[in-house]
Amino acid sequence: MKIITTGHKYELASFEGDPAQTLQFIEKIPVAEGSKELRTVNDGTTNEEVLKVLIDRVQYLNGKFPCRENAIVITKLEEALMWLNKRTADRQVRSVEGKATL
Repeated sequence: MKIITTGHKYELASFEGDPAQTLQFIEKIPVAEGSKELRTVNDGTTNEEVLKVLIDRVQYLNGKFPCRENAIVITKLEEALMWLNKRTADRQVRSVEGKATL
């Protein structure tokens, strides 16, 4: 893994060499200095979407080669997704979802 833009863009090594793959997360910045309103400067995915992919992949692999470790990984990935979703729900209740914290 190579960091292209910290927190937003990564180059992922392919298992058997080239080509590398790019993982782009959504990147937002304040619309103006001091503003809490954000605008998207680079569209991309979210942590939640990546976790959903990983959950699906490990469930698929666990169906082929089941083991305790895979089951634990699935549980922990699902837990991570639950906490991110809770954070989003809490932010929505407070009307601060999608806004910068200054």
